[in-house]
Amino acid sequence: MLRLFVGLELPDGVIARLNIMCAGVPGATWVEPANMHITLRFIGEVEEHVAEEIDAALARIEAKAFSLELSGVGTFGEGTKARALWAAVTPSPELSHLHAKVESAVVRAGVPPEGRKFTPHVTLARLDHTPPARLHTFVEGNGLFQAGPFTVDHLTLFESRLGIGSPVYTPLADYPLI
Repeated sequence: MLRLFVGLELPDGVIARLNIMCAGVPGATWVEPANMHITLRFIGEVEEHVAEEIDAALARIEAKAFSLELSGVGTFGEGTKARALWAAVTPSPELSHLHAKVESAVVRAGVPPEGRKFTPHVTLARLDHTPPARLHTFVEGNGLFQAGPFTVDHLTLFESRLGIGSPVYTPLADYPLI
């Protein structure tokens, strides 16, 4: 079994800007800089033959390269129920179009459709018992964060290996955008 997701890699300069923010929140488990990315589609665990079908379907995607920017920060969940802290991706019709193509390709490969709404972001931290006041202060203090624009010229199929500590994300294949 392989645990997979499709994502967009970030330029080193953007990762460095994000990493500077990653401190000062009790209960936050910060994402390693090497793991920062934008998820287009979490796939989960699949058999090897399904992974091959996904690879073939992603290779058939035709989309144009485009620019993206990050702007602001937020959380999934609120108050004591906050579970993740993230940097927002500025809305982009090109990103939405690419996401739709990826979703269609993954479903054609035999994976059930994603049930959640696509909310493009870069996860900065997982949260556990984070004091709401400290989280609010972080979000307010970094609300004007911006990075980019940067060019998105490919998407990547990643394997995610869980273990002790941070997961390890390994790029399996890149798919160029034209």
